[in-house]
Amino acid sequence: MNPSTAIPESPQRSARWRLFAAFRRGLLILVVLAQVLAGTYYMIAILPYHGGTWVEKGMAALFALLFSWISIGFWTAVYGFVLRRLGGDCLSLVKRHRKTDWDAIALARTAVVMPIYHEPIERTLGGLRAIYRSLERTGRLDDFDFFILSDSRDPEVWLAEQSAWYQLCQELNAEERLFYRRRTVNLNYKSGNIADFLRRWGKCYEYMIVLDADSLMEGDTLVRMVQLMQLEPQVGILQTAPTLVNARSLFARVQQFANHLYGPLFSTGLAAIQLGDAAYWGHNAVIRTAPFMRHCGLPQLPGLGLFKGPIMSHDFVEAAFMGRAGFEVWMEPELTHSFEESPPTLVDELTRDKRWAKGNLQHLWLMLFSRKLRFAHRMAFLNGIMSYLASPLWLAFLVLTTIETTRLTLWPINYFPSAHSLFPLWPEWHPEWAIRLAGSTVVLLFLPKILAILDVLLTHRRRDHGGFIRLTLSVALEILISTLLAPIRMLAHSRYVLGALFNVSLHWGGQNRTDETGWKAAFISQAPGTVVAAAWAGFAWWLKPMFFFWSLPVALPLVLAAPTSVLLSRVGVGQWLRRRKLMLTPEEILGSQLLEDLAGGRLLTSLHRGLIAFEEAIIDPRLNAVHVALARPPRHDVRRERFRQLREHCLRDGPKGLSRRELTLLAKDGESLVWLHNAVWRAAPDTYWGQLLERRITRIETD
Repeated sequence: MNPSTAIPESPQRSARWRLFAAFRRGLLILVVLAQVLAGTYYMIAILPYHGGTWVEKGMAALFALLFSWISIGFWTAVYGFVLRRLGGDCLSLVKRHRKTDWDAIALARTAVVMPIYHEPIERTLGGLRAIYRSLERTGRLDDFDFFILSDSRDPEVWLAEQSAWYQLCQELNAEERLFYRRRTVNLNYKSGNIADFLRRWGKCYEYMIVLDADSLMEGDTLVRMVQLMQLEPQVGILQTAPTLVNARSLFARVQQFANHLYGPLFSTGLAAIQLGDAAYWGHNAVIRTAPFMRHCGLPQLPGLGLFKGPIMSHDFVEAAFMGRAGFEVWMEPELTHSFEESPPTLVDELTRDKRWAKGNLQHLWLMLFSRKLRFAHRMAFLNGIMSYLASPLWLAFLVLTTIETTRLTLWPINYFPSAHSLFPLWPEWHPEWAIRLAGSTVVLLFLPKILAILDVLLTHRRRDHGGFIRLTLSVALEILISTLLAPIRMLAHSRYVLGALFNVSLHWGGQNRTDETGWKAAFISQAPGTVVAAAWAGFAWWLKPMFFFWSLPVALPLVLAAPTSVLLSRVGVGQWLRRRKLMLTPEEILGSQLLEDLAGGRLLTSLHRGLIAFEEAIIDPRLNAVHVALARPPRHDVRRERFRQLREHCLRDGPKGLSRRELTLLAKDGESLVWLHNAVWRAAPDTYWGQLLERRITRIETD
């Protein structure tokens, strides 16, 4: 079946889900507004002057914003719990079609694209191989092509990528199905890399499945995604809800466990609220190529500072533009076996968040000034903005609370806080109301976790997490660690928001996916928060012991941030918990062929031990031919003298005698690679290259 013969979307079906979406969103707004009004009323009531001062007005306003944020998350989880108890959302795309519909559908040509930038090559291409093998087992491989889209700048990295790609093609016999391209001009980050692919090959494919470097997806899931797009021609983007896998460090295992336990509730609830106005998360999703190319090109922001230049966080924007063009965007939690990996350490997560914070804050311009965007997508922008803006709001609330406590403790009571008041305002305290408000906030924060445990028990999945006792212990440990991490993230995100608003430039680099955090790096990273928290706690003790104890849930985690960061990064601790069957996930209990393929197959990133990638590219005849084929055509005569000097320098002193820029020039030039290969194989035995050749021949004979 092709798009011209696909079943069109009926107006009745579209009107039905939009009617339900309006009802669900309206109900959500109603219950959140009621909660916030009640909570803010209690907050004002427990303040000494009942909001009669500017400090208290600020506290009440900040409380209302933060309470709204917590309330939305709470009710999203409740939506998810109720729908899962009812057997799933009857409005989801998956529920619309019978098994016979799936079996009868044919596939269209689909490109599986993986943009990479200085990623661990063995893990990245090993994951792609596991996906390829899984898709091969479905018998539908002929409808898919795979593209590795590299933006790597370091010649040692991209030469190793090209060598590993060649090896993978040989192993899979995939020379006509697995392709590699490296951009010579690194423009507009990941979205620019995808755009470059679409300009060259987009018209050849009906669909495009976008993966991240750490993505894993079962072949059956890929096939079902394309089938669903064939059945639903009005859908422009179909997003899965990836779950975390392969966690080794304690930090990653905590994130992985929380994702598996709480994720189903939140993803089901979020999908039920968004329906056909969902967000796109940038990976593990299928895209209808033609409308994406036509409508989802990213503009340059026309404002000032942060709001000027390329859009850093592209995915939400592309979903909004697809919706503006009249297409639907769906997130389907029932499309399972879609995976990604967690950053291994807190430092790496916060480094990633620094980029994401700036990208999400840019969306404020689009939310306010872009024309004809759907209201749901503007709210998705706001949701992304608040995920980082909530931190400085919380910090501001703590500052105002400190100011209010200081004023009441050190200065006489002001019976006329308002300049135009004719009657005195007597300060009042209602501790019982404060306890009720604190209790209700705790309920909003922790009841979703209890609902998630109930969901596991009611769906008979307790064995997937090691049994009820281990599940309970794991949840208690997760709550403890999350409580420790919340203030650390709050302070870090506050810094990132301020840095973004002042348009501090960012370095775009590959993610660390394996290394532990050292003590020096941890203290350097967490020192500002530790100093501020220690000073705040000391001031609170001097001011009023009760205020000191009130500050401890925030101050103590910040004081302990460095050792917490180091401990959480330890792989040994994470594996110790796994051996004791704590924080287990279904894949660890039941197994997964996809994960076994990833763990069992080792991709050699160096075909010749002891050689760097550039040396391999020069010495090995097969790899030299591969790199020459991927290199640029011969340069103009005006630059040939420069290349001649670099070649001779490299032949005489080896690659270590050249700068990274000089190595890049040689590695990109096919003529230079051929010349060096021929010259090296004629080199005298006592030269740098001659000695490398001798060691290579000795190893081959030994092996």
